[in-house]
Amino acid sequence: MDLAFLKSLYQRPGPFASVYADLTRTTEDASKAVELRWRALRADLEAQHAPKGMLRAIEQTIDEETRARRSEGLVIFAVDGEVAHTERLPGPPRTPRATLAPLPDVLPYLAERGEKFPHLLAVVDRRGGAIDCVGADGRHRHIDVQGDEDYPIRKTKAGDWNQSRFQRSSENVWKTNAKKVAHEIDRAADRWGAEAVVIAGDTRARTAVLDEVSEHVLEHTVETDKNTTVDDPDLDAEVRRILNLKTAERIMTVAERFDRELANGQRAVSGLPATTEAVRQGRVETLLLEDDPFSNACLWVGPDPAQIATTAEELHDEFGVTSPSETRADAALIRATAATDGELVVLPPDGPNPNLHVGAVLRYTA
Repeated sequence: MDLAFLKSLYQRPGPFASVYADLTRTTEDASKAVELRWRALRADLEAQHAPKGMLRAIEQTIDEETRARRSEGLVIFAVDGEVAHTERLPGPPRTPRATLAPLPDVLPYLAERGEKFPHLLAVVDRRGGAIDCVGADGRHRHIDVQGDEDYPIRKTKAGDWNQSRFQRSSENVWKTNAKKVAHEIDRAADRWGAEAVVIAGDTRARTAVLDEVSEHVLEHTVETDKNTTVDDPDLDAEVRRILNLKTAERIMTVAERFDRELANGQRAVSGLPATTEAVRQGRVETLLLEDDPFSNACLWVGPDPAQIATTAEELHDEFGVTSPSETRADAALIRATAATDGELVVLPPDGPNPNLHVGAVLRYTA
């Protein structure tokens, strides 16, 4: 997972309020239920001495989202009396909570957000196709590919005197249209860095397009038999399923590499002290963290992301930090990894290495 999108958030000095709000509306008194849930979260923040300006900014954001009825879950990071980052969740948060800490509590958010693979969705027919492009940053672009619709598109019925000529003409038109669609898919995949391409639509058209796309794109392509439009909810669910499988594949690949490097005693470290040292030195290529929102592991940090240590004394001796802050270990490690352009893999509880809580694949050995 690329963490670059978090860098702007870390440019602000804390403390940060991190709010995971449940906005589900499944009862007749839904608005009242949302209000009561927010009151409980607000009370938690007040008990942690959150500033009133910060509370007002969070409450305003939740009120606006509730009135718009746009989501069932919302994550909010607030600092300096204003909301610094907010994002809708696909459903209610697994663990609604509100905390005030030196750094934003981002791990639950990243775990629910998941990997964001740039991908394409193409729905094709014998006249052309429609391509939806989605970037890793969530940007969208729609491309319509218009094929040759003049004549002829359909084959003639058996028995027509010119059946063979029309059938050959139809197939030539289909192939020409398929080449146009395949060309646009190749271009879009290259431009967007697509790591997954999903092709749906007419069976014959899909086959013709798949025969024309480049080998590189074909390696990342999955075919689905849904013959529908790009905005169909069922097709959207199918795309999410495919991307979830790709996420699981990536986790497995990184975990296997981690095990291999660790066994060789080279470019991998395991455990909080060793991982903290590697992050501090900017050697982490990929940080591996267990998805444990209730972890009690803590680290000490200073204003700079590289100022991270297992004890306050070490932070003072290493960097001369006179007023260190204690915070969640995962929050500190993620900030430091983002600052050095490292990536993150969130390990599910039932992942490939259940005994691994924190570790890293390294760019180079010490």
